[in-house]
Amino acid sequence: MKTITKSIYLTFASVALACFALLPRAQAATPELLPAPAPDGFYNGFNTAEGFNALFSLTTGTFNTALGFKALRADTSGGSNTAVGAQALLSNNTGGYNTAVGENALVFNTGGSFNMALGQGALANNLTGNSNTAMGFQALNHSTVSQNTAVGYQALFFDTTGGTLAGTFGSNQDVGPNTAIGALALVSDTTSSANTAVGYAALANITVGLTDFPVTGQSLGGYNTAVGFKALTSATSAGQMNDAFGYEALAHLTSGASNVGVGFAALYSTTIGGGNTAVGLDAGFSTTGFTNTAVGVLAGADITSGSWNIDIGALVGGAATDDHVTRIGLATGTDKQTACFIGGIVGVTPSGATAGVVINANGQLGSAAPSSRRFKTDIKPMDKTSEAILAFKPVTFHYKTDTATPQFGLIAEDVAEVNPDLIMRDEKGEILGVRYEAVNAMMLNEFLKEHRKVQEQEARITQLNSTVEKQEATIAQQQKDSQSTAAQQQREIKASWSIGNY
Repeated sequence: MKTITKSIYLTFASVALACFALLPRAQAATPELLPAPAPDGFYNGFNTAEGFNALFSLTTGTFNTALGFKALRADTSGGSNTAVGAQALLSNNTGGYNTAVGENALVFNTGGSFNMALGQGALANNLTGNSNTAMGFQALNHSTVSQNTAVGYQALFFDTTGGTLAGTFGSNQDVGPNTAIGALALVSDTTSSANTAVGYAALANITVGLTDFPVTGQSLGGYNTAVGFKALTSATSAGQMNDAFGYEALAHLTSGASNVGVGFAALYSTTIGGGNTAVGLDAGFSTTGFTNTAVGVLAGADITSGSWNIDIGALVGGAATDDHVTRIGLATGTDKQTACFIGGIVGVTPSGATAGVVINANGQLGSAAPSSRRFKTDIKPMDKTSEAILAFKPVTFHYKTDTATPQFGLIAEDVAEVNPDLIMRDEKGEILGVRYEAVNAMMLNEFLKEHRKVQEQEARITQLNSTVEKQEATIAQQQKDSQSTAAQQQREIKASWSIGNY
């Protein structure tokens, strides 16, 4: 209560109040030499003012509240404003429905409306921008546009013209405002648009938008979302359409685009790479490449500069040199997956030429090795090498995990004694299986060798048959000739006997 209670001042106060009633405008204080506000700070038009020169210029504005040194000093017709703090909304003239709490909050606002500024210097340079929300020391300090949200120490501090809502919703020209929540969130942004930053220093270094936006060629830029401590903190003017959720997610990205990092330090080391997706703690941690996908804790974390890799599963870190490699689950180690079920395989016969699927000791899948000459060197006949299979001992057996189904094959240890090149070993170097595809090739060689023997024998038999046939023909002819000679001799004997009887 500002009513003077001492009787010595009653007469002076009555005269002063009468003078104030004759003034053409309501004001919280007389000129600087006579700083005597009205009782209770209440004025016509449901206005309230407390403080030196608070609401000093008001004429027709209503429902304003000004508390503090020169709060709402320039306001004339603006209404429904609330200014608490030295020079809060100092320059506001016609703007309405603004709330400014803090020294110099919305200090230069003239005609902007529906703004909220809480904190020293919050929205200080806003002139005519509307519907902005700034909470924190110097939040949105340099902004002059509309519909931005900044919560935190110097959040969106340097933003000037970025974030003005424009274009048609959903179109390539749709440009939205910025949202920054957290100390230093989007602190360096000046003209970039449609960014969302939540967390300390999130998107702290992004400044302006791109000059070559896809399809339209317009200078739109932005479209980044960062949620978490220092998420996307290094992104600059060229970074756009990135999404980072988690502590230091995409923390070192500078100019890359279309990256998604979800999880603690996801895609932490990516700088200019684009099109990467990493979900999980430290997923894609070391990658600097492009279009990699990592899902799971530490998935793809060991890949460095490779691109087009896919790593799915916890601890599926990949190899540093991986490039165009797909890894699903762990193939080695104590935590490796022990079974795999994939739909769309059983009962489905692909069309066209097919190739068998093979797997090595490290769990790498692939098709059968190529047979083209262009992939091979040191080509020479197998010769007697294949004779090793003649020492193999085929057996019948049951697997310990399936005692009901009879199996047929070889024992790898026995094969190793004959030819060590025909067995496979696991990641520990222990004997695992038999290279049956190589055994098949050796069997073919042995078959061909035997086949050639059979062909040679058949040729020999044919030749012998021909000789026998010739010999049989000769013998038959000789028998025929012998019979003819004998008959002639018989005739001659008979003739000689007949003559002797006469």
